[in-house]
Amino acid sequence: MLTKLPNVTFDRFGFETFCDPNNVKPAEKEEARKALAAGREAMLSGKYDVVILDEVNVAAAWKLIDIEDVIRLVKDRPDNVELILTGRYADPRLIELAHLVTYMTKVKHPYDQGTLSRKGLDY
Repeated sequence: MLTKLPNVTFDRFGFETFCDPNNVKPAEKEEARKALAAGREAMLSGKYDVVILDEVNVAAAWKLIDIEDVIRLVKDRPDNVELILTGRYADPRLIELAHLVTYMTKVKHPYDQGTLSRKGLDY
């Protein structure tokens, strides 16, 4: 687990249930806003070389957070911090600002054979 590694801080936001992009709840938006604020705070704190905002692109695409706030975060990044934004549906403006963009395509996954998400591995 990441939390057991030295010099790694891990914060979790959101809920254990999946968010329905067609029916986003106010509490889900609030958790996403908290996550983005914590990411900003970590990025500007001077304590970290790398800050990862996992699934932030999905959160912005599904309107849990405002894409303009994510763009502002990227523009405010100190030169000595690597900022990693993950998730599908990256806004074209974020892709333009990024130094590195990777597109991953599933070739094979246990879900295809009926294996559901596994705690500790998939979530």
